[in-house]
Amino acid sequence: MNVAIIPARGGSKRILGKNIKPFMGKPIITYSIAAAIDSGLFDRVIVSTDSEEIAEVARKAGAEVPFMRPAELSDDKTVLAPVVLHALTWLKDQGFNPKYACCILSTAPFIRVVDLKQGYELLSEKKVGSVVSITSFAFPIFRSFKVAADGHLEMFWPEHELTLSNDLPEAYHDAGQFYWLDCERFYKDTRMYAKDALPVVLPRYLVQDIDTPEDWETAEFMYQAVMASHSS
Repeated sequence: MNVAIIPARGGSKRILGKNIKPFMGKPIITYSIAAAIDSGLFDRVIVSTDSEEIAEVARKAGAEVPFMRPAELSDDKTVLAPVVLHALTWLKDQGFNPKYACCILSTAPFIRVVDLKQGYELLSEKKVGSVVSITSFAFPIFRSFKVAADGHLEMFWPEHELTLSNDLPEAYHDAGQFYWLDCERFYKDTRMYAKDALPVVLPRYLVQDIDTPEDWETAEFMYQAVMASHSS
């Protein structure tokens, strides 16, 4: 048995009502719910929220909201792992004990069924603890700078000042879309990134962190471009 868990707390500060704000005409959380349902991978698709308003939108989109997330797991400093653990523990107490879980972020309008399926295949075939969606940095991070206390530029890795970009290893970051988890392993170490985690590498044009109004606007422009390219 597999379960999709979509965390979506209320009370976002930088983008008010972020998880249900209309993105290209639809509440943004509905993209994640639709991808989970359309994939056919999950016995249950559950939204973990502390907001009745979010719960109503989630249910209308086809997800379950069988519990309300407690306040101590709903502030802006709460990380994903304890939220997922709470949902899995609640389900286990109710007699539903999935083998695999997929934590899908609620603001992931670029999420694709094909990528969810690839993640599931990696997890189930390779028997690893987790599979994470990632994408590459657009610029070599080993040539990156920081602004020092006195205002001057300093390289993080000055030893690479003259290293050619082609000679540097490619670096990746979390794509902020999904995390497949082996539940038995997760109960023991409660890590989203298991020691043997494997990646699903996404193209950069399908990845946009959405934390600010500017991020949101950028994501909508990107989404329109992707849709236009697919229809041409």
